[in-house]
Amino acid sequence: MANPFRDMSVIMQGLVAATIAVVLVLVGLYLPFSPVAQEREQVDKAVQERSQLNQEVQQLSVYKQRYSELKTQMDALSKQLDTLKTIVPEEKETDEFIRLLQGAASASNVELRRLKALTVASKDNNYFEMPFEVQVDGPYFNILDFFGRLSRLSRIINVGDLQFNDPDSNKGTKYPLKPGTTVAGTFTATTYFTKPADAGSSASAKPAGKP
Repeated sequence: MANPFRDMSVIMQGLVAATIAVVLVLVGLYLPFSPVAQEREQVDKAVQERSQLNQEVQQLSVYKQRYSELKTQMDALSKQLDTLKTIVPEEKETDEFIRLLQGAASASNVELRRLKALTVASKDNNYFEMPFEVQVDGPYFNILDFFGRLSRLSRIINVGDLQFNDPDSNKGTKYPLKPGTTVAGTFTATTYFTKPADAGSSASAKPAGKP
């Protein structure tokens, strides 16, 4: 039986073989259940998943940057809150307030004769005023330095109701006046706190080491 393929020229045999090879390759690529088609489908699926993951990573990178910004803002607010708690503490911290006054008086070489705690007052239910009646005496410029130091303390202290008199009018009292004393009098020193507390009635508080 004659073989048509053998009867063809070498060139035709090559063309037929190439055509058959191309057909087989195409069948392997596009036949749904062929190994090549399945492998290609898995590759396409992996490419799609990679694209989705890249999109998610980009979205998360935006949130990461936003998180860093929020953390920076929170740290700044936390520092501001700590500063505010120093300026206006939650508790009364009466002892610390008295120490601040005594420290300013000692640094200015001013005599702090008496501290009288007055009634604590609530202001708009947001904070509380804690006033003290203070009696001092000393040289004029020392008194000025004392008030200047009060204005620079970490805790807010407002001074009011200034009443000064001649130091000679205090002669005969139980405490001696220092040489050079030219100013004596009283004023109200008011500080603040935020936490509700029992606003008791007036009480007297004397500086440590004072008669």
